[in-house]
Amino acid sequence: TAVLMPTNTVEDQRARWERKRSRTAKELLETEHNYLEQLDLVLTYFVTILKAKGTLKPAVLETVFGPLESLYSASHVLSLHLEKGNLGPGLENFCQSLDLYGHYAENLEQANKTLKEQLRKNKSFRRFKKLQETRPQFQGRELEDLLPFKYETLRGYQGKGKRNAVKSVCEVSQWVQDILDKRENSLQLLRVQKLLKGQKTQVLTPGRWYIREGWLSVVPSKGEELKRRMFFLFSDILIAAKPCHPLHLLNSNKLSCRAVYPLHQCSVDKVFGHTRSQGGLLSLSFPHKTLLLMSCNQQDINDWYRSLTAAVSSQDTR
Repeated sequence: TAVLMPTNTVEDQRARWERKRSRTAKELLETEHNYLEQLDLVLTYFVTILKAKGTLKPAVLETVFGPLESLYSASHVLSLHLEKGNLGPGLENFCQSLDLYGHYAENLEQANKTLKEQLRKNKSFRRFKKLQETRPQFQGRELEDLLPFKYETLRGYQGKGKRNAVKSVCEVSQWVQDILDKRENSLQLLRVQKLLKGQKTQVLTPGRWYIREGWLSVVPSKGEELKRRMFFLFSDILIAAKPCHPLHLLNSNKLSCRAVYPLHQCSVDKVFGHTRSQGGLLSLSFPHKTLLLMSCNQQDINDWYRSLTAAVSSQDTR
């Protein structure tokens, strides 16, 4: 009898991913080409001519059409990358223009309102708009159809042909978000690294994620007074630091690292903190040490408990 070989090999998986990636890039490129064609029509037959003629005041023109020239430029660069098959670099480059899209999206309602107002009040603009829309390049479309006033929700995409495109765009959006998250995380790691005196503590480590920071009091085991420490929580470690001496020439604004606690062998417990007035106490147990952390703020200790518990439990899934 013939032995059936497993089909789900690493090579098969890679081939599937590659097919999916090229399909995503192709669909994205089609979307970009359509978008560029629309923007080109608006810029050529409306923005440029209206600027030259002065039919609309500059402030009104800015409100209705926003940063269309910059958006066109960003999309044009993205489509050039996609044509060469450079999906990753294209999207990373495109990320730098995301703020433009954000501001434009926030302004859409006002833009739509201003356009309607001008069509009602400005006779020469109304006539100009009608004339431009009769051009063959517009294929019966109106200016409103070319400007993204009619945002469709994802639920509106019921057509079978559009479903994959939407999925791809969602994946790409997620990809873009991941790039932004990684960049933000790198900046946080770098900031903490610069805050700590010297180079002994290596904060910048691949795969490490910044979670939170804040002041907590360490309760000593032998009845000494509380030690106030700044704690930095990351996905794999907890750093305790204290301020350097204020008169130190180089490090007066820096922190000195006192301890680094790995989270992979840590357990977190709330010792008390049932009433709001008394704050709370956390117990962190490591193989060779138990750390008691206190805050007078109940909410603060609850937030730390949640963050620490989540970070420690994620160690088990690694």
